[in-house]
Amino acid sequence: MAEITLKAVEKHYGALRVVHGIDLDIAHEEFVVLVGPSGCGKSTTLRMIAGLEEITGGEIRIGERVVNDLPPRKRNISMVFQNYALYPHMTVRENLGFGLKIAGQGADMIAGRVAEAADILGLAELLDRTPAELSGGQRQRVAMGRAIVRHPDAFLFDEPLSNLDAKLRGQMRAEIKKLHQKVRTTVVYVTHDQIEAMTLADRIVVMRAGHIEQVGTPIEVFNHPVNTFVATFIGSPPMNLVPARISGGKVILKDGTAVPVPSRLAGNVREGQEVTLGLRPDDICPVDFGLGQPVEYADLTLRVDIAEPLGTESLIYTRIAGQDVQAKLYGTRIVEAGEEMVFRLALDNAHLFNVETGQSVMAAV
Repeated sequence: MAEITLKAVEKHYGALRVVHGIDLDIAHEEFVVLVGPSGCGKSTTLRMIAGLEEITGGEIRIGERVVNDLPPRKRNISMVFQNYALYPHMTVRENLGFGLKIAGQGADMIAGRVAEAADILGLAELLDRTPAELSGGQRQRVAMGRAIVRHPDAFLFDEPLSNLDAKLRGQMRAEIKKLHQKVRTTVVYVTHDQIEAMTLADRIVVMRAGHIEQVGTPIEVFNHPVNTFVATFIGSPPMNLVPARISGGKVILKDGTAVPVPSRLAGNVREGQEVTLGLRPDDICPVDFGLGQPVEYADLTLRVDIAEPLGTESLIYTRIAGQDVQAKLYGTRIVEAGEEMVFRLALDNAHLFNVETGQSVMAAV
């Protein structure tokens, strides 16, 4: 079993604290994605699991073993790097088998493992090529194959798709998902791209400034962000945040516009409380051009500042109570800048956050 457990793990560089005593349990065969902005500590955390960085405090377990003092080669993990780390003078076959050769494995075993990895990743026809003769996506598959041949307890991925173009990133996301379905092992994957996190993960770990902000399934984190940071980091386009206050059972916006307090949140706010109203672009739609019919809603007449047609939908930039927001129009209707339209706010899906702490009011439950 290859559970990975982090208990009060810290990393300091002198007086600089990079990771602040994080706790995390990763189940056997689980695909966990560490996501967050640059400098949040996600890659440092991955490197501590791999043994490439010494931990300053706490404990890391892989399976039943405490691995704090074990070198990387004794942790039975494989790591896939951002820059592929292939040997340019070796063929694909030689790259795949090199780690096993260094470990003193026999030629027959190496050949079998290489053939197995090549079959899984569709590399059989490329085995005699060098990295210079491969595309970026093919090189990344070779890097993953080199990890597979070792039959590790866990795969660690450090932003493996960041060097690829948008189309190829989409294709490689699917390849990595298929790989996990075929080779059922524990995966810890680091990215700053929340789309990668949403599409790949069994669970997402959202990090900021060396702390874990939230852990949950992609849908849990998307639908129930614990604070404004998670709300705006997860989701593309990000959640809209509009300053407001609670008065008379209403959410009063800065221009005096009043919308109902969503019924599921009514018991978590108090009269006079300063709040932030959160609405995703999908929940601000022109009447008759949205998806579905919310049970609780408010209609506002808004002026279109910019419209970006995207084919079957358009992204609309407008303002609510002086605050820039993004909305969605579904369908192919052409919208002109300056046009006024009635937009429906789906309050069923609205969020309220405490202004002082940024925490969701639901966190008080």
